[in-house]
Amino acid sequence: MKITYQNTVAHTLKPSEHPYLSGAWTPNLEELDADNLEVIGQIPDDIDGIYVRNTENPVHEPLGFYHPFDGDGMLHAIYFRDGKASYRNRFIRTRAFVAEQESGEALWAGFANPTGISKRPGMTAQGHVKDASSTDVVFHAGKILSTHWLCGEGYRLDPFTLEQLGTESWTPLDGISAHPKVDERTGELLFFNYSKYAPYQHYGVVDKNNNLVHYTPIPTPGSRLPHDMAFSENYSVLIDLPMFWDPEKLAQNRHDVAFHPDMKTRFAVFPRYGTEQDVRWFEADPTYVLHWNNAYEEGDELVVDGFFQEDPTPPALPGMDHFMGRVMANLDQHSMRTKLHRWRFNLKTGEVKEGHLDNRVLEFGTFNQRYAGRKNRYSYSTWTEPGWFLFSGLVKHDLESGESWSLPFGENRYGSEAPFAPRQNARDEDDGYLVSFVTDMDADRSECILVDAKDIEAGPVCRVILPHRISSGTHAAWGDGPGLRSAQQAR
Repeated sequence: MKITYQNTVAHTLKPSEHPYLSGAWTPNLEELDADNLEVIGQIPDDIDGIYVRNTENPVHEPLGFYHPFDGDGMLHAIYFRDGKASYRNRFIRTRAFVAEQESGEALWAGFANPTGISKRPGMTAQGHVKDASSTDVVFHAGKILSTHWLCGEGYRLDPFTLEQLGTESWTPLDGISAHPKVDERTGELLFFNYSKYAPYQHYGVVDKNNNLVHYTPIPTPGSRLPHDMAFSENYSVLIDLPMFWDPEKLAQNRHDVAFHPDMKTRFAVFPRYGTEQDVRWFEADPTYVLHWNNAYEEGDELVVDGFFQEDPTPPALPGMDHFMGRVMANLDQHSMRTKLHRWRFNLKTGEVKEGHLDNRVLEFGTFNQRYAGRKNRYSYSTWTEPGWFLFSGLVKHDLESGESWSLPFGENRYGSEAPFAPRQNARDEDDGYLVSFVTDMDADRSECILVDAKDIEAGPVCRVILPHRISSGTHAAWGDGPGLRSAQQAR
């Protein structure tokens, strides 16, 4: 393995026993490149592309209580081509990251703290935290786009070098939420945002050349906290969930979340280039949903798959002070009881049908993105150990037969969101690999695994050893190598 150190960032972090500043969540401070990575097994020669994961990776001693969603964005990328692999990682040079590097200290408190303890005004559309660009990551128009869950600017990076390309030029005033969606058939990026003032929510479309071509309000009755969206071939789907900032406390600039079980979950369904006049609202059982899988049209119905929370505001976990117990519970899928769920909206009659597809606690679903907006047969989810925001294994679902298969990562081994990477010249939907970074706490190292999506129970096809142990994080994406190279050559 050949390692080239690029940079070690200045920091003020102190050793900590905080569960999301230690263990598998210990922050990384070095940026490096590595070639000729050690491989256990053999990298297949039919995989060509980039796996990139965004992580919450703080640099400075936090102001007040640290929540893992507060950390600075750091991208970890591994490159596969011709049976070989290389790796690099970089902090995302957000305006907040640069300002705190210049000041030598944290300037913004996290979202779980009173707003008054920050040393600078808030930067997101919610106005009370920094835009860390540390939540999501997608590939669009030949580049990487990273985003923040509370609606930030959106940052572009070169996928092959992780060179910083600055903020997204078309970013609206209310920012870009995490989880913009890319339609691989058209090259379009669909996005939404939300804020604390009317009309509270907007939706937009960016074309394959990265031009904003559609932007419209999709109003909600008040300030809401949507986290994701879905789309089918002809429709986009936004959500009005019955869990949001308490309006009375928000008027006092306090950001306390309340769940309203007497309110319905409302789905806004409208054409891709529609406006608020085109919206049809469908009502379903009250819940909160962090992440959707796919959506598609089937006859008169629009089908949407996602993860239904049976208890969106769970009680504090025992054995710790109440505040920390609440934070840990709200990071714990078992406390929220997240279940793979399907909604069916009849576009002719307005009827809604819904139900669980699996009664196990699952989240962070992926599927073959070439089927995005069209009916897919297979999906892939993660499960976690109770009480922790650490991924312990994968489940593959056959959504037609109802069968499923599982792959545990192993004891004290924690993975990441595992997107589907099609084989070159793939013949069918599950002809490819699941890709995940796995941190092995016993071996004190991280690796990247490739799993044959047709047979996940067989375990990894190969394990590629990374040059350092990396921090855990949230979302990841797969970028097709030939497509990305072609997009760069076209520019």
